[in-house]
Amino acid sequence: MLPEGWRKEKLGAVAEFQRGFDLPQSQRSEGSVPIISSSGASGFHDTAKALAPGIVTGRYGSIGDVFYVEEAYWPLNTALWVKDFHGNYPKYLYYLLSNFDFSKFSDKTGVPGVNRNDLHAVNVLVPPLPEQKKIAAILSTWDRAIEGTEKLLANSQQQKKALMQQLLTGKKRLPGFTGEWKIGAISEIAHIDTGFAFKSSEFTDDANGMPVIRMSDLKDGTLNLENCKRIRLNSLSGLEKFSLKINDFIFGMSGSLSNFAWVKNKNLPCYLNQRVGRIRSKATGDQQFSSYLYLSEKIQKEIEDKAAGAAQLNISLNDIRDMKIHIPPLSEQKAIAAVLTTADTEITAIESDLTRLRQEKKALMQQLLTGKRRVTVD
Repeated sequence: MLPEGWRKEKLGAVAEFQRGFDLPQSQRSEGSVPIISSSGASGFHDTAKALAPGIVTGRYGSIGDVFYVEEAYWPLNTALWVKDFHGNYPKYLYYLLSNFDFSKFSDKTGVPGVNRNDLHAVNVLVPPLPEQKKIAAILSTWDRAIEGTEKLLANSQQQKKALMQQLLTGKKRLPGFTGEWKIGAISEIAHIDTGFAFKSSEFTDDANGMPVIRMSDLKDGTLNLENCKRIRLNSLSGLEKFSLKINDFIFGMSGSLSNFAWVKNKNLPCYLNQRVGRIRSKATGDQQFSSYLYLSEKIQKEIEDKAAGAAQLNISLNDIRDMKIHIPPLSEQKAIAAVLTTADTEITAIESDLTRLRQEKKALMQQLLTGKRRVTVD
C-alpha cells in the first residue's frame, strides 16, 4: 500500500536523463563553468550546457555516484544529467537518486555502464511536492553536519601533520626541553625486521592455523585478520621472534602510508610475511616515537625516492634501518609521542562521529524516501 498522498511513477517521468556532451581537452577554454564527469568536477570551461540546479551521475566508468550542481555547468559525455525534473523538487530527486542502486543496471561488460532507458523504466515512489521539499530540507541539515565534521577532520589531520613535521625534527620543542639532538640512524633506537616467504603448501584452511600478516591485512592504522592466510602450527619454528606484542608497529614495505598498523589491546601470536616489516623500540627509544618517525613526511619521502623507478614500490629493511633521523633524549621522545598520540585520539573521535552521522543519515534516508517515516508539512 502506498503512503497517503504518494504516487508510483516511472523514473523517466520524474527525472528524465540525457547523455552528456563531448568536450575534448583540446576544445576547452579557460572559464569558471564546472565540467561534471562520471566522477564529479573535472575541470572548467567558458560555456555551460545545462542550467542549475543540476543532477549528474555516471553513464560509464564510475557508476553510482550522484552529484548535485548549484551553478550552470557542462555535463561530460561520460555522465548522464537530468534535463527535465517534471515539476518535482530537484534536491529531493538528488537524494532519491543518491539512494538508488545503479549497479543493478550496469552493463555486463568490461567497462561498467548504465543505459538511461533502463533507468527510466524503474518504478519509484514520489511524495507530494511540499513533502519533497521538507524531506530535502531535513537531509540537507544532515549534509551540513557531515560537511562540517569532514572539515573538522581535515583540519585536525593537517594540524597533526604539521605537528609531526615540527616535533620530530626539533624545529619545535616542547616546554621544559633544551639541548642539541643527536643525528643517527633509526636503527639506533628501534629493531626493524620482517617475516618469512611462505610456500603455498604451508597454508591451511584450518581456522586454528597461525595467522600470517600480509600487506593486505593492514589498512589505515588497523589490523584486520578477517581474510588473513593461515599456516600449520608446525610449519616453522621461531614463533616468539615473530609474535606481535602490544604497541608493535607493522608496515607494508611498499612506501604506502595506508599499509600500517599498531598492535593494540593484546599480544598476537602470528607470523609476518616477507613484505611486512615490524618496528620494536630498543632501550634507547620510545615505541610510539619510533613509529611516528616511520610515518613522518621525511622518511616516507625517502622511501618513495629509494623505491622510485620500480614497477611496484618496494623498500628493503637495510634502507629503512640506515635512514638518518633526529634523536632526542628518551624523556623527550616520550613527551613528543604523547602529544601526537593525543592528536591521533582526537582524530579517531572525529572519524567516529563522522561514521555515526553518515550511518544515521543513511538510515533516515531509507525511511523518509519510502514513506515509512512521514514528515510534518507546514
